[in-house]
Amino acid sequence: MAFFRAVLQLWASVIRGLRRGLERVGLLDRLDQWAARSRIGLWVRSQLSVYDVTDFMRLDLPWWTLNAVTLVDEFLQARPHARVFEWGSGASTIWLEKRAAEVISVENDERWHEMMSSYVGPTTTLWHTDAPPAEEPRIPSRWWGHRGRDFFDYVHAIDNAEGQFDLIVIDGRARTACLDKAISRLTTDGMVVFDNTNRPRYREALAKTRDRLDEFVTRGMTPSLPYSTTTSLLRKTAG
Repeated sequence: MAFFRAVLQLWASVIRGLRRGLERVGLLDRLDQWAARSRIGLWVRSQLSVYDVTDFMRLDLPWWTLNAVTLVDEFLQARPHARVFEWGSGASTIWLEKRAAEVISVENDERWHEMMSSYVGPTTTLWHTDAPPAEEPRIPSRWWGHRGRDFFDYVHAIDNAEGQFDLIVIDGRARTACLDKAISRLTTDGMVVFDNTNRPRYREALAKTRDRLDEFVTRGMTPSLPYSTTTSLLRKTAG
């Protein structure tokens, strides 16, 4: 894991250096202008934002497919008083804060929580819920970096919030367990954003909810990634 993190940090440093170089010669401003008027331009510009949450905020982007970003934006525009719950904080938290009346976001990484706390405004509540080591986790994460940790409190953090939510975002750890919790807390006409649903374990989880949720799959360009990914938008089945 340490080697993997070192590679990611090195890659992020290279990208930041490239961005600074483009800024010095005046090309970054041109890229920003292109991004402001073109989806392709926004995707190209976002390649310079890899692992840089502050630059994602500057671009006003969550880390979902661009098609999903457009559709969720439209969904929230029609619901100016929307309540949002999010598993996994980041640039998406700030993006949601600009478009919803209330955002509650839960984060398992303490350092990331502290950093994000300095960015959120008064309409956003950012919770930190630890995932302690456990020999037999009640709710495990299948991501190799978090194996042997119990995400029970993280998944059940939504129980500490009152009422129903118009939008629920699943983009953190233990996502299949989060999906089970989300369904009962979603308003009748609400939406669940479930990211990276091209992964087999998420496809298996979604297959079990077909009688309760309708799925609209978005595929295509994704910020900061040179390849396409998948974000699913879920709605309660009519009737």
